[in-house]
Amino acid sequence: MSAEPPPAARAWRTALVMIVRDGGAGLSRALASMAPWVDEMVVLDTGSIDDSVARARAAGARVAHFTWVNDFSAARNAALDLAGADWHIVLDADEWLIDGGPVLAALRQQAPDHVGRIEVDSDQGEGQDSAPSWLSRVLPGAVRYRGRVHEQPAHTLPVRPLAVRLGHAGYRPAALAAKAGRNATLLQAALHEQPQDAYLWYQLGKDHDVYERWAEAVDAFNQAEQHLAGAAPAWLHDLTVRRLHALKRCGRHAEAFEQARQGLERWQQSPDFFFALGDLLLDWAAEQPALAPELIPMIEDAWQRCLALGEHPEHEGAVRGRGSHLAAGNLALLYDMVGRPADAAHCRQLAAQR
Repeated sequence: MSAEPPPAARAWRTALVMIVRDGGAGLSRALASMAPWVDEMVVLDTGSIDDSVARARAAGARVAHFTWVNDFSAARNAALDLAGADWHIVLDADEWLIDGGPVLAALRQQAPDHVGRIEVDSDQGEGQDSAPSWLSRVLPGAVRYRGRVHEQPAHTLPVRPLAVRLGHAGYRPAALAAKAGRNATLLQAALHEQPQDAYLWYQLGKDHDVYERWAEAVDAFNQAEQHLAGAAPAWLHDLTVRRLHALKRCGRHAEAFEQARQGLERWQQSPDFFFALGDLLLDWAAEQPALAPELIPMIEDAWQRCLALGEHPEHEGAVRGRGSHLAAGNLALLYDMVGRPADAAHCRQLAAQR
């Protein structure tokens, strides 16, 4: 029996909505993964010079064109207007559906009265563990985006988690190289207009961090934290962990340790926080060997805390493995270094159970 209801039972129309520029083979994969689960696929091309338009049409998508104006929200909103469905599922060309097709199909029987939050699992490249994010990508028809870059849907609706998972190839090294400088330019233009926007500062810091501009990343993250107002946003977790790493890369160990000490109570349930703390302290011990006797027990405690906590993928920016095999592997190396072979062997067994 088909998992999909007969057409007469469908109360609400669903559409995949994409903006695309030079999507290449990734676009074909994205559309093929979504085609069985939606009523229509809409692709708005913003100036491709590759075969993206032909690929989209071959996959069965409705294609239109949009003149790029350095504003992601403008393009996304034009695509949403074009689709005009009751539910819009938003993907990029470097994403694809891994799990959850029946959940998307079931939207046809659900009133569009909430926003759906789904998992986007980012591939970091060969040998790297993936990093999941939970993003609002299932939108009622009236919801539109706001923001020149790293745009967000603007609404007051409840947000519900959906059992849907996307893959994302945009953080692979080749993809990052192709996009270098683009987002930073747009973010700086947006900050010129909205210099008090904490989220824009966070995204600028994240862009600096991804492209290894460590000092600039720290400055932007600090600006983001200074401009926070009200309840702590979900992205504060990712900011905190990234800033510890950036400070380490700048050699500012004491400053990073003080920030970690201040954040200890807030992040007690975060393996990513303790993983970054152990990494920071190990680098400090290597730079100043006289501190090693004091720091090594703290390093061990930080990574043991990771194992005790286990994985917490609900935290924004969490990296899979920091609560399990990555922490165990680091502990094995630490125990080798301090002459504890039995403990090292035990941790290697744990690290192998990934």
